[in-house]
Amino acid sequence: MTLIATPASTQDSYLPVGTEEELAGPPHAVAPVKRAERISSIDTLRGFALLGILILNIDDFGGPLFLHDIPPNPAFTGPHAHLNLIVLFIKWMFFEGKMRFLFSMLFGAGVVLLTDRAERRGAADKVADIYLRRNMWLVVLGLLHGTFIWDGDILLQYGSAALLFLYPCRKLKSKTLFTAGSLLLLVFWTYGVLQFTGLAQALRLSSKAANVVTAQNAGHPLTPEQKKVEQQWNEMVKKHEVSKQKIDEEIADAHVGYLNHLIDQGFNYEKSFASRSPFFTIPESVGAMLIGMGLYKTGFLLAELSYGTYLWTALLGFLVSIPVYVIGIWKAYESGFFFLTIYKWVYLPYPLTELAGGLAVTATLLIVIKTRTFHRLLRPIAAVGQTALTNYLLTSVLCQFVFLWGPWKLFGKLDYYQVNYVLLSVWVINLTLSTLWLRAFEFGPVEWLWRSATYWKLQPMLKKAT
Repeated sequence: MTLIATPASTQDSYLPVGTEEELAGPPHAVAPVKRAERISSIDTLRGFALLGILILNIDDFGGPLFLHDIPPNPAFTGPHAHLNLIVLFIKWMFFEGKMRFLFSMLFGAGVVLLTDRAERRGAADKVADIYLRRNMWLVVLGLLHGTFIWDGDILLQYGSAALLFLYPCRKLKSKTLFTAGSLLLLVFWTYGVLQFTGLAQALRLSSKAANVVTAQNAGHPLTPEQKKVEQQWNEMVKKHEVSKQKIDEEIADAHVGYLNHLIDQGFNYEKSFASRSPFFTIPESVGAMLIGMGLYKTGFLLAELSYGTYLWTALLGFLVSIPVYVIGIWKAYESGFFFLTIYKWVYLPYPLTELAGGLAVTATLLIVIKTRTFHRLLRPIAAVGQTALTNYLLTSVLCQFVFLWGPWKLFGKLDYYQVNYVLLSVWVINLTLSTLWLRAFEFGPVEWLWRSATYWKLQPMLKKAT
């Protein structure tokens, strides 16, 4: 049975999916989803995903690019080295890639939810228009966010993926969607990782450099070609070294002032999106979105399936992903985080661990949601999910203010584990403001603006008394 939350005054009760016809409104009615029609499990999962994404993004907000994903050696050579290593393991085993995977799945599920709902209301002739405007405005929001606030924006990519790929796929069978999405993740996303990291080229050059070392140890004079290989390999190693000078330079570049940073960020954002999307970011996002569309159709994301289904999904997913992460990160640590070791043992299996681990985390969360044991504690998280777009943009503004724009300017000044203090503070703000806001209003402020622009009509903002 699909669980659909009732209005705020009776949030502890739920309506079965069979009552949707009563909620659907008059024929040809086209309007944003009402509070009473929201699906509790989807909002809660979206809230978890949004909060969890910051666990990884906080490194990007808080310090040099070297700190993102795999931090450099300096993070593991001080008095807090072991604490930093524990934080790194936790991030990769339970959050890295998985929160983005979950968020993308829910975006894909939203495509089916939006179009099916409109078609059930007899508005099939208008749904394409609504869908087009909705995602075009999302692209605009992404461009504004990526240019003026933070260059790690994901909205432009989501809107573009929805416009280019998702709409024609909404009628496919769930098995087809899941298979196609998994193939995109495991095949094309792996290819994207190889291209983005340069692993294939690095492996070839590493093999040639090893032959040069063997020749040198045997006392053979190096040929011009071997000398060229040696030079290229040394340049590649130097390029990937993380020195104090490189870290200091990036910190200094970050503190150039908003206007100078804005100019640099705008150009870098456009260049980054244009160069990475075809083989790197789009297959990952679209793959997860297709999987989400398929899982929504099966009832998986609605907490409709048996506990056994979710339990086995979680167990199998973690059995695949966690050992790979533990072995890979430990090998990277033992190598002094040598770039080639990271590429081979951490980045190369990334698509597999993202898929398996992402499904495992999702299944675990759905078990918690399905039991309803912690439903009161989950309410604020569902509120964050209901106002996800507002919270996403608010998080960027808060983090940029703390690390760059405000009086503290903490960018690059905190240890690897210490940035998580800021993360917890932002979470408190997200959870508190979202809960308080939804007591009085139907939508988050940005959601209201987005929906009004999508439907070409100002939407009612104040929550109706129940």
